[in-house]
Amino acid sequence: MAELTGGVTGGLNAWPLFAAAFLVLLAGLLFLAIARLLRRSSGVPGGEIIYADHGSREKPEKPLYDASLGLTGKPDYLVRRKDLVIPLEVKSMWAPFTPYDSHVMQLGAYCILVEKQFRARPPYGLLRYRNRTFRVPFTPELEEAVISHIERIRGLKEKEGAARSHDQPNRCARCGYRHICDQRI
Repeated sequence: MAELTGGVTGGLNAWPLFAAAFLVLLAGLLFLAIARLLRRSSGVPGGEIIYADHGSREKPEKPLYDASLGLTGKPDYLVRRKDLVIPLEVKSMWAPFTPYDSHVMQLGAYCILVEKQFRARPPYGLLRYRNRTFRVPFTPELEEAVISHIERIRGLKEKEGAARSHDQPNRCARCGYRHICDQRI
């Protein structure tokens, strides 16, 4: 009789371990589901984040550089998906109906830098606003527009007395050249 009760008691003692293991497994699955949902809602695509220009890394990332264009930039994120590297630029503002031209040009510049650095052309870049992500195709037309814009800026820098290009006091107040600008608002 002692053997019979011993066997039953041993089985009952295993039940809490089984229940705990089941709860740990369930919590793990729930954590993975929440992580996937948060990643989707953040606008960061699936893949490995290989570059982050935010405080999430111990040492700051080096800027990407293209000597032929004299172009330097630090995208917010670079995400590797299979053989592709996709730049992701994050904006803290609410999304406009369509991305601002200046944001598209900035992302296009990052696409050029990614192609130069990784020797693989990204088919698109991502603009993440607070409530929406835009997928911006990296077309030859966008590349040409970015290069044309770089050349135009370079030409204006060579001229004396280039005029400011805005009427936005808030933007002017945050400008890094405000202390030497004779056109500040």
